[in-house]
Amino acid sequence: MALPRVATYGDLLGPLPGEGGFDPVTGLRGRELRHKDRASRLALRAAESALHDAHATFTGVADATAVVVSTNLGNADSVCEAIDTIAREGVRGLSPLGLPQTSSNVVAGWVAIRYGLRGPNLTVCNGTTSGLDALAWARHLIVAGRAEAAVVVGVEPANEVATRLLGEQATDAAVAIVLEPADAAASRGARPRATIAGYARARDLAAALASAGATEERSVGLWLVNEAVAGAGKLLAATRRIDLEAQLGPLSGALGVLQCAAAAAHLESGATGNVLATAGGPRHDAAAALLLTP
Repeated sequence: MALPRVATYGDLLGPLPGEGGFDPVTGLRGRELRHKDRASRLALRAAESALHDAHATFTGVADATAVVVSTNLGNADSVCEAIDTIAREGVRGLSPLGLPQTSSNVVAGWVAIRYGLRGPNLTVCNGTTSGLDALAWARHLIVAGRAEAAVVVGVEPANEVATRLLGEQATDAAVAIVLEPADAAASRGARPRATIAGYARARDLAAALASAGATEERSVGLWLVNEAVAGAGKLLAATRRIDLEAQLGPLSGALGVLQCAAAAAHLESGATGNVLATAGGPRHDAAAALLLTP
């Protein structure tokens, strides 16, 4: 993770320490981070720690390792800056170094370039379900044989443009996970922290839960919710609920991937029951549900 006030993913289970964790002032400096937008720099730091944590030396399968990024506002500041420049000076005023930052896929591109990952490369930016959808797309790529592994990153920057669009203070947040088949992890001697047991995106939460296999018959020890569904108590029983945005502020596209990190911490702690992550609801155009098992 690259998340202020949170030192380890175990801290996500609360209570949050409120200090420490990633320091953007010092953590976003470095030669390899020059000429990159804030979201890309955050994502690079998160991907670096995830690859190290997974013991993922992808030498030999770099061509088959995908990068899937979830971000809704990641490069909005770069787009606004380019538009302002065109308004003031015309297109001749644009910098050739800055113009690539206006691509919605720039974050995924920088992660792939930095770590030599030459598999499928894409960005999901479809609202509050974006992070959970990115995990599902990464899984689809692997199941379909398009990739042997995937680095999934959820990232949102704290800047003036993001704050104006959200209507509240934006949150610096970046989190990355490595997704791969269980047998591949075992062959590397890696220690998987969670398994994706089901995923669905639907028009409403009840339909998403049913399609993802999250039923009363499957014990849910932790339900990771967002504000839109925090009060949906009649849909599914759960031993414990955590709303990460209530504690950290708006997470937008980073939410679903951060929920996955919290789920991993819960399952690794030896707690019983599966983990359910949901995003979206009545105020949004869709809802998504991801069911994770030990």
